Order: sequence, then C-alpha cells, then structure tokens
Amino acid sequence: MTQINNYINSLPTYDEKKVDALFTEAAKDMPHKIISLDDDPTGVQTVHGVPVYTDWEEDTIREAFEDARQLVFILTNSRSFSEAETTKVHTDIAERIARVAEEKNQPFLLISRGDSTLRGHYPLETEVLKDTLESRTGKAVDGEILLPFFEQGNRRTAFDVHYIQQGETFVPVAETEFANDRMFGFASSHLGDYVEEKTNGRFKKEDVISISIDELRALNFEAIEAKLEQAASFQKIIVNAVSETDVKVFCTALFRVVQNRKNFLFRTAATFTKEIGGITRKPYLDAGSLFEHQSDNGGLVIIGSHVQKSTEQLEALKQLTDIQFVEFYCPAVMDEEAFQKETHRVQQIVDNSIEQGTTVCVYTSRERIDLGENRKEEELALSVKISDAVTKFVKNAASQPAFVIAKGGITSSDVGTKGLLVKKAEVLGQIAPGVPVWQTDAKSRFPEIPYVIFPGNVGEKETLMHVVQTLQKHI
Repeated sequence: MTQINNYINSLPTYDEKKVDALFTEAAKDMPHKIISLDDDPTGVQTVHGVPVYTDWEEDTIREAFEDARQLVFILTNSRSFSEAETTKVHTDIAERIARVAEEKNQPFLLISRGDSTLRGHYPLETEVLKDTLESRTGKAVDGEILLPFFEQGNRRTAFDVHYIQQGETFVPVAETEFANDRMFGFASSHLGDYVEEKTNGRFKKEDVISISIDELRALNFEAIEAKLEQAASFQKIIVNAVSETDVKVFCTALFRVVQNRKNFLFRTAATFTKEIGGITRKPYLDAGSLFEHQSDNGGLVIIGSHVQKSTEQLEALKQLTDIQFVEFYCPAVMDEEAFQKETHRVQQIVDNSIEQGTTVCVYTSRERIDLGENRKEEELALSVKISDAVTKFVKNAASQPAFVIAKGGITSSDVGTKGLLVKKAEVLGQIAPGVPVWQTDAKSRFPEIPYVIFPGNVGEKETLMHVVQTLQKHI
C-alpha cells in the first residue's frame, strides 16, 4: 500500500480559488432540485443548513420541491428494509418525485446516498429508481455514477480501488470487517469488480467508465465531459477521489454535461452531497451554539452499532464517571416474557437517570444474534424488534432529555423517526468530523433539542467520549 500512499502524496495541488470560480460558473445555471435519498441518517455528515424529511408522502415531496434550498434530504432508512420493502419504497418515491417535478416543471437530480464502505441494497435501489423514472418520464437514464469517497471517514478511491485509510496505511475495503456484513457483504475492492459482482455479471468490469484523479487534478474537463457524454444504457461511471476538491472538480464537469441533457443517477457517499450542493465548511458545533438555556435533566445516549469502532468508543466512554451505563441484554429477544422484563428494567433506569440530571447511556449487548446460514431475513426481523425496543427508551422517556445521541446508522434513524417522532429536521452542522447534529422540529416528541447522529464506523477511539463531554457542559 506504500505505492498508493506515494501516489497520493505526489499529486499536484489545486488552485482552490480557480476551482471555486469554475464550480460557481458551472452551477449558476443549474435549475435542478437536488434530492438525496438517505439509506440511514448519516448522509448529512458533511452538510449544514439543509432540511431532512423523514417520510416520502407526495405532499412531503411537494414541500421539498418548494423549499428555497436546492439540496434536500429524504430519510428512507432502507438499509434496515427487506428487498421487497426497499423495492416498494423506491418505486413510490420515484413515481412521486417524477409527478411533482412534472407538475412544477422543474428538473431534478436524484442521489441514492449509501454507505461509504459499500454496504446497502445495491444495485437494487438505483435500478428500481431507474426503471420507475424511465417508465414515468419516458427519458432514458444514461449512466450511474459511483462515488464512495468520504474524507471524514478516511475513505479514498484511487485506480478504481476503494480504500479505508488507517494512519498511513490504505486497506482495500473488501479486506475490512465491513465487507463481512451478513446482509450486504462483498468480495471486491475494485469498483469495476464490485459492480460486476453485485449485478451478477449483468454489468462487466471492462464496460465501466473511469474518471481518474490525474484527469481531475489536471482540470481536464474536455476528457471528463467526453466520458460522461458517451455514457449510455445505465453505464457505470467510477469517480476516483482522494480529496473533497477532486469531487468539486468532477461536479463542475457534471453540471456542464447535465445541462446538455445527459441524465444520470448517483450512488455516492456523503461528500458528494456536500460538493454538488455547494455547501461550505463550517466550524464544529459546541455547547454554546447548540443550547440557549441550561437543563436540569440528563442526556440520553443510545449505542446500537456492533462494529469494532463502536465497541471501542463505548469502552472509552465508560471512563466518564458521571454517566449512568446500562446494558440492554438483546438475546432476551428470543423469549417474549424475558424480553418484556428486560425492556421494562432498562426504561426505569433511563427515566430515573434523566429526571435526576444524570446522563444515561444504554448500549445493546455486544454479541450478535446468529441464527445460522440462510436465515438472514429472520435475523433482520429480530434486529428490527430490538431496534424498536431501543427507540421506545427514547419515545417513552418520562422527562425530556437535555440531548440525545444515537450511535449506529439504523439505530439513529429509528431513534429519530420512531423515538423522537421527527418529521422535518434542520441539519445544524457537525459536532465532530462526520458526526451531524439535527435540531428536532416543534412537533417532535422532544421539541428543538439537539439530536446527534453518530455513525457506527466514524471517529477515533475517544471521539464519542469527547462529544458527550461537549454536550455535558450544558447540564
């Protein structure tokens, strides 16, 4: 991996002012509404000042189109869905977006924002979107752009291979724990191979179009645009990137081609949404910018993610002596009576701690439920049952917590939508790299409190502890 490190370190730097000017010029005539469908709430890891809608009813989509801001998010939480449910949801969303766009005579760009470690219902989601849009609009989707680069999570793509950077080491993503995901595992780090693997050979590695970092760094718009112009029949386009500016340069070329009537769908990580939406960087949030008044109540931390990084962060958090910790024993889910008793026990501790002004951390037991081979759907159903119970610790809390933190993608979605009952949130920014904060809406279960969405695979060992300490200053 030294070769990749040396290559990245040897790349020419950008004239950032020139890039910004080129981007602004290309973007100024883009009338498109940009809609990011988020398969969990972590897609807002890079943005601020944008709305997040938690349902996709037609009136909600109409409201999204009417929002003055160009970029909006719709949280589907589809990574927790079955394939059948994912298909239905994405069909409904695509039909409604097409209908509202036609009604308002407004073009749009549709992003399927997925996990930067390549997990999720791919290619199902984008194929359903493509088929539905083509059927509804009569317009062919020329290509699908794959861009999993995510700086805050140390995800890099070079020579069409997706890496997770760990210090100075670049580990191909298929060699990490994420590739062993029971629902969404994969064997290929090269994105061309990944496409061929995931599509069962319907799209071949040799047919994939590749946008190189060298082309981006040279500002070779002619070459990049020519590649985009040649895309046809939902051809796959890999975008290599090792910096956010690489993505901005690509977006500049993309804008020009889209205005020439080429039609694309996007499967990307969170950096792309920031750059295509023209979202600027913002300092990390602190307690002073999140709270107007002191609170007498404790906060609530929910940890559902089981990846190694989450477990390490939990252990670091346990160094704080002013936090009440309670383990939610998940194997009890196999026995209904035991599960109800366990749920009641944890709820009592949550209620007492918050009322007494003590922040409480509820974490799911670390062992995973394994029912054996060919029982993934059953495991998913049990996971959903556990997640529903976890969200009720929030929804049924007797007192309003000073803040809520949820650790894990699916966990944070369920806490936001089923626990806090958020219908439309405002993204305030990030409290740490890749860790976004919503402000809950006035109609939510606990109105206008900060809700921290902490992805399972983001942050250093002590990042969660530092975030809790920041919020504790309000209590």
